[in-house]
Amino acid sequence: IYVWDMDETLILLKSLLNGTYAEPFNGSKDIQKGIELGKCWEKHILHVCDSFFFYEQIEDFNEPFLDSLAEYDDGRDLSDYDFNKDGFDDANKKKLAYRYRVIAEKYAQGLHDVLDEEATKLWDDVYNLTDSYTDGWLSSARSILQQKRVNVLVTSGALVPSLVKCLLFRLNDLIIYSSWDVGKPQCFAWIKARFPKTRFCVIGNGIEECQAAEAMNWPFLEIDMRPHRFPGLSMRTIKLYTEVVY
Repeated sequence: IYVWDMDETLILLKSLLNGTYAEPFNGSKDIQKGIELGKCWEKHILHVCDSFFFYEQIEDFNEPFLDSLAEYDDGRDLSDYDFNKDGFDDANKKKLAYRYRVIAEKYAQGLHDVLDEEATKLWDDVYNLTDSYTDGWLSSARSILQQKRVNVLVTSGALVPSLVKCLLFRLNDLIIYSSWDVGKPQCFAWIKARFPKTRFCVIGNGIEECQAAEAMNWPFLEIDMRPHRFPGLSMRTIKLYTEVVY
């Protein structure tokens, strides 16, 4: 099982917004162009979150994974349910579970059924511009994920915006854990319990996932922002790192 840090490993956003992605290129990358691309992504992410994923209602009620509230969901038919008039508050776990059930369904379906033609074209244009600006970082990451059957993503961000990021960055229907409230060691423990008797490899760029991997005795492969990763990372390299430990 490959456990990926999502932020600044598979998906670039913060480093575009603050210009740090372009810094190692010593002037050959236009920093302002990266910042503008990052702002476009922020706008798209917030729009999709608020329009289709109840984010205005549940922003303060982050969950670590999509089915963490399954025990509160009674399976009610929600086809005619009015989410704007059900009196939702943080004390009602059942109503929160309803929202997360719909979020899970929309996440599995993807965005092509909910975005209109104009929004889809804009989304595609921003993706292609960003992939070009980053020398294929996004498409390379997507290609590597497609080579393996099971990939698990761990994000330090809130769950719902992270789900939307995955959809917008074309990393569809992947298992995601949010360490926002619980930390990455707890997420790694859940992943280990979910996939018993399995070998793991962690891939990321931060100290927290590195330390969590070490605590689990899992190999850790660091992704840095210098021009050789992504692209440049291959499954052969990942397997070599894994074999050193196992």
